[in-house]
Amino acid sequence: MNAIRVILVSAVLSMGITGCATWNKLSESEKGTAIGAGAGAAGGYAISGGSALGTAAGAAIGGVVGHEVGRRQEDKR
Repeated sequence: MNAIRVILVSAVLSMGITGCATWNKLSESEKGTAIGAGAGAAGGYAISGGSALGTAAGAAIGGVVGHEVGRRQEDKR
């Protein structure tokens, strides 16, 4: 049941992020931050067994990693 929740939350976050009207106006680092935070929150939720602290920590770590990946993509251009 827990894996189903993670998949559902990930799918909802992905659809929400891609459906944003301002998505095209975001820089690569901002997009990376949003995607990383969503994925990190889902991962933190799964690893911590649903703990709010684990979910928040996963979102924070994922956001930082996503930002750095996006920034490096911007630098390559």
